[in-house]
Amino acid sequence: MSRIHKAFENKKAFIAFLTAGDPDFETSLECFKAVAKAGADLIEVGIPFSDPIAEGPVIQEADLRALQSGMTTDKVFDMVKELRKETDVPIVFMSYINPIYHYGADKFFKKAAEVGADGAIVPDMPYEEREELRGTAEKYGLDIISMIAPTSEDRIKMIASDAKGFIYVVSSLGVTGVRTEIKTDVKAIIESIREVTDVPAAIGFGISTPEQASKMAAISDGAIVGSAMVKIVAAEGKNAPEKLSEYVKSMKQALA
Repeated sequence: MSRIHKAFENKKAFIAFLTAGDPDFETSLECFKAVAKAGADLIEVGIPFSDPIAEGPVIQEADLRALQSGMTTDKVFDMVKELRKETDVPIVFMSYINPIYHYGADKFFKKAAEVGADGAIVPDMPYEEREELRGTAEKYGLDIISMIAPTSEDRIKMIASDAKGFIYVVSSLGVTGVRTEIKTDVKAIIESIREVTDVPAAIGFGISTPEQASKMAAISDGAIVGSAMVKIVAAEGKNAPEKLSEYVKSMKQALA
């Protein structure tokens, strides 16, 4: 059983996203360590990019802070290598296609495997073009995580039936960001997924409170939180690790 599957074994998974290098390498590494120690079941490591089209202002600003601090793809790998010394939690990179191609796909996934990553999410890669990266990723033992959005409609079952690792279910139209209310009928999306696969499906985009996380996890296999955590980093700076630890514990408790 892969580390990703173990994250969902007999429990609802709390999946945490942070941008690597925000606000700087050292603080960011401590933030990831704190999140892992606080009980995150899976960690998404965002590779900062200058044009993150699926992200709202919160993560866009985090990407800019990370890039301005000198963060590079190689430094992201260095960070994950350090993080892996202290935790066995599954780690998945969140990256756009451009940084992967710029780095070289084979080199990227080979290095990702060497530092202990388990998969990658590529939000701007259409399902129909997945084979461009999936074969290379799987050669090194990494899963390309599929994303299913409310607009996927007739393609939901097609995407789900081919999924590996876990399925990232997008709760809302638009970009990432905290939402006061999630109105999409994600339950229907999950039901469609369940008809064709038992690969775990977690819901992300817009979740920020324990109540929202509990509600989403009740109809799926877990909750994904990004912008709310990145906001803590933006507000707390060097004090973010402690605050993130408290936040993750509260979210984990809501999923128990």
